[in-house]
Amino acid sequence: MSAPAHRLHAVDRVLELGGAGGPVIMGIVNASPDSFSDGGRHAGRDAQLRLARELLDAGADIVDVGGESASTGRPPVEVDVEIERVAPLVRAIAGELGALVSVDTYKPAVARAAIAAGAKIVNDVSGLRDPQLAEVCAQTGAALVVMHTSAVPRQRLQDPDLYHDVVGEVIAFLRQRIALAESLGVQREQLIVDPGPDFAKTPAQTVALLAELGRLHELGRPLLMAISRKDFIGALTGRPPRERLPGTLAALAHGVAHGAHIFRLHDVAAAADYLAVRAALCGAVPPSRDLALAEEMRHEPSSR
Repeated sequence: MSAPAHRLHAVDRVLELGGAGGPVIMGIVNASPDSFSDGGRHAGRDAQLRLARELLDAGADIVDVGGESASTGRPPVEVDVEIERVAPLVRAIAGELGALVSVDTYKPAVARAAIAAGAKIVNDVSGLRDPQLAEVCAQTGAALVVMHTSAVPRQRLQDPDLYHDVVGEVIAFLRQRIALAESLGVQREQLIVDPGPDFAKTPAQTVALLAELGRLHELGRPLLMAISRKDFIGALTGRPPRERLPGTLAALAHGVAHGAHIFRLHDVAAAADYLAVRAALCGAVPPSRDLALAEEMRHEPSSR
């Protein structure tokens, strides 16, 4: 199925998602040292800014900046520390690079500081646990990602008996959180929904949920898929996080086939290549008649 058309309002930006438009890639820049898959690989603001530039050059449409990892078993980062990690980086990515930036946080004060620095989207992985976050988005006009989770941030909840009907319960939760956000002044056009793969879900529960991904369109808002290098992929393949690209691309293919709009990914270049070839083969973006491969690209250069 093609992604249903939606209009997303994000501060002073209006994004047309779905319909004739292709999937949107959200590249990941972790400003935290304990990310589950790339913690410490891009230490320091200069390295993080270089990564953001690389992601944009590779085809990212949005850069998602986070100052606290979702890794479990650790205490939350202090608000002032998270702001120091996030706000200057957001300002540089939005200002110097001219990028559309989202901030991955569940803390209202961090969201407000990031929006003031230039972020247009708040990516909340707490399931709107703090309603003040919705109030910040209502006051600033920032778009808000509402994600499903049954756990508090940084809590690992793996209970095979937690859900009687995981798909129905996720939809009901998101519907309730949408209503809460709207009651606090967030406009419907500001909202994005995320089913929360791996968050308070076993790998089997995540697979069961994503298998019926199309049902989430009942909610009538753009659908974000945060599937990059996730545990359910590792469980299916037996691979550690940095070896999960093939599985991530399979999940990307499934999401595109079921009409998802935004894909949050580490490996942007590979995802962009996949989407480009798929768009050509399915007729969405037919190649020009004179499409040709550059001669120097026909063979790998000699190692001698």
